[in-house]
Amino acid sequence: MILKKIVLVIILLSFVSCDPLKKEEFVLKASDFQTEINGKKTDLYLLKNEQIQVYITNYGGRIVSLLSPDRNGSPEDVVLGFKSIADYQKAKTPFHGCLIGRYGNRIAKGSFELDGTIHQLPINNNENHLHGGPDGFHNQVWEVISTDKNAIVMSYLSQDGEMGYPGNLGVEVTYAINEKNELSITYKATTDKDTPVNLTNHAFFNLAGQAKGSINDHLLMINADHFTPVDRGLIPLGEIRSVEGTPFDFRRAKTIGQDLNQQDSDTQLSHGGGYDHNFVLTKESPGSMSLAARVVDPKSGRQMDVFTEEPGIQFYGGNFMDGSDVGKYGTKFEYRSSLALETQHYPDSPNQPAFPNTILQPGETYQTKSIYRFSIAE
Repeated sequence: MILKKIVLVIILLSFVSCDPLKKEEFVLKASDFQTEINGKKTDLYLLKNEQIQVYITNYGGRIVSLLSPDRNGSPEDVVLGFKSIADYQKAKTPFHGCLIGRYGNRIAKGSFELDGTIHQLPINNNENHLHGGPDGFHNQVWEVISTDKNAIVMSYLSQDGEMGYPGNLGVEVTYAINEKNELSITYKATTDKDTPVNLTNHAFFNLAGQAKGSINDHLLMINADHFTPVDRGLIPLGEIRSVEGTPFDFRRAKTIGQDLNQQDSDTQLSHGGGYDHNFVLTKESPGSMSLAARVVDPKSGRQMDVFTEEPGIQFYGGNFMDGSDVGKYGTKFEYRSSLALETQHYPDSPNQPAFPNTILQPGETYQTKSIYRFSIAE
């Protein structure tokens, strides 16, 4: 373990010294991520190829930093995050870059019925349950099974009754990068009791780099003919609604801010304070890997394509950020300074029988994969 830490420090120093990113701008130190939480050790890990570098901590399985070049070859950090474990623990927004579970997104009133039993979960988002609760997967130390320069495999055992969920759920997540500049996230899980499972990652992106200004000028395409409208608490109404003629039509790329002037007149934009909705992805067959979304920053030329096997994707436009959190470069995370594209099953599915099933049973293996590809827009 000591040797691994020495190697990581050497890699970090060599990266800082030879990369076009200015030395004084790159602030991550492995020592700021090496601590213990509930008797489990945390650390910082680096995945890299010739173009991109991804820093990950096993505290919450978080993407801490992702450096990607612009059209001139100059790298910038396109993921919002913090420079220490302590900063993550005190952040107002607790979900930066983390693995989300057991259930990503909201469950109405934190309650669902399964096999004749009503399960009550913690309420942590107005009157609803969000992202697995206050001590969900984002707040856990994951065990690192293996790691090299291209991949890291982590596991976590969520015990029966944790955050109110039934069953012992064993989870394994693999982050990997390849020469196509793709960051893939593969999720696997098994259980010994019926339980809802909906795993995702909650990275906040700004392709201009380092939370530089609003994301409203980013171009966004979402491959979805429909979305799931919500009530004021952002719980789906149970309807699958066409995006045609609405601000939610991103089938052709448009700036994120193009239709936000309709927020006062469009009920759905009003409920979300902007975009915070699940889109029903257009797929040739259920479970197939397909392009879900594309984001382009016109100024830098950076492009991010999101592929997934999941049926939905949550587009969140940073509506609730208010500058309270200050990131690793001393930049405040201001209103709409980042976006999240969370691949997922639909919110509140345990209470919505018409939605795709999210109940994992003993003997089954939950498995899904999502890919984030970084390139330069043509």
